[in-house]
Amino acid sequence: MWFKRLLPLIFLIASPAKADSEELASALRIALPVAAAGTSLWKSDYEGLWQFGLSFAASSATTLALKSAVDAERPDGSDNDSFPSGHATNAFSAAAYMQRRYGWAYGAPAYALASWTAVSRVNTGDHHWADVLAGAAIGIAFNQWLVDPHSPLQVAPVVLDDGLMISGVVTF
Repeated sequence: MWFKRLLPLIFLIASPAKADSEELASALRIALPVAAAGTSLWKSDYEGLWQFGLSFAASSATTLALKSAVDAERPDGSDNDSFPSGHATNAFSAAAYMQRRYGWAYGAPAYALASWTAVSRVNTGDHHWADVLAGAAIGIAFNQWLVDPHSPLQVAPVVLDDGLMISGVVTF
């Protein structure tokens, strides 16, 4: 599968220098949504493309509104637009779309790259952990709400108080 080709890249970029991390995180913020839209076009899934556009626009607008409403200073003190992370919102919106619409074969590598993007934003001093977690949650939530699964079978992990459960849904 195509995602196996991404694994060496993920390990290669796991801990680059600060300047490289900032550039790569900014590139992934754009590349992941382009890949999500491109996958829908490649599959001629125009309904999915429309749903991705809606979820991406809604998550981006929510993030921008929160940045304006919440006056949170960045860890590096550069400005007061720390909460929530736009990079995390964009990356996780694309990853959540890929997983929800096309399954874990597409979603897992996208989530790995989105996670790297979020962690790098903390490591470079651009965001606090709460910023990237909120951005990720916004991106994921809008996809859960606005994107229909393409596959009739959806499987997802569920964290319980006493362990982990795998949950599945079949649509007819």
